[in-house]
Amino acid sequence: MIEGSDTSIWQGLLFGAAALLIIFLFKPGIKTAFQQSREAEDKDWLGVLFPIGLVVLFVILLLSMV
Repeated sequence: MIEGSDTSIWQGLLFGAAALLIIFLFKPGIKTAFQQSREAEDKDWLGVLFPIGLVVLFVILLLSMV
């Protein structure tokens, strides 16, 4: 038997239980988010793409300074 294998089994079980608990707790919010994303309009994408574009341009600027 490999030393420490008992703790890794317990850690895996605890992490799995924690993941299931988190999914269970956030399920109503996830369901609402998917419902709202189906009803979203095209203009909503501009609010997401604009900040991402600014970040990309900023990173390109930083890389060009090096």
